[in-house]
Amino acid sequence: MALYPPIEESADEVRAVLAPLRNSISVALFAHENAFSVGGIIRVAHSFLVREIIIIGTEPYYPKASMGMHRFESIRVFRDDEQFFEQVRGRLVWAVEKERATRSVFDPRPFPTDVVFLFGSERGGLPSAVLDRSDEVIGLPMYGVNNSFPVSVAVGMVLSEWGRRHYGAGLAV
Repeated sequence: MALYPPIEESADEVRAVLAPLRNSISVALFAHENAFSVGGIIRVAHSFLVREIIIIGTEPYYPKASMGMHRFESIRVFRDDEQFFEQVRGRLVWAVEKERATRSVFDPRPFPTDVVFLFGSERGGLPSAVLDRSDEVIGLPMYGVNNSFPVSVAVGMVLSEWGRRHYGAGLAV
């Protein structure tokens, strides 16, 4: 049984209250292959009040893992990368991928305001065709022998860095 926050209002009412507080960034997950992880990512993305969570592919996500936060989020599902890029046309897409990164997530240059952060699966990453269509490929520095972070951790790291820049150091909201 999922543990829902003790909120008396309906999910629609909560979404309406949160709407003006939402940020313009989005999180997109390509062929994630881990339904439980996606539930956790929904929970993390909610903590940063992202505009939307985009799931590319047909794999389901596990709502229980979101601890009820899926009820308050805009979750869009696209069948493939073609539909994804068509739907986000006009917005910048920043793929998060270590091997082809052209800059670090900690690079001091500003983040765009209306960016879609795109993450691949832990097993397959992001295909070259998707990376080629992305506006930027950013990487997360690693210091051990591991080749990647769990996707939910990577999402948290990128959103945390975005939040640090957007909200200012030391500000808690």
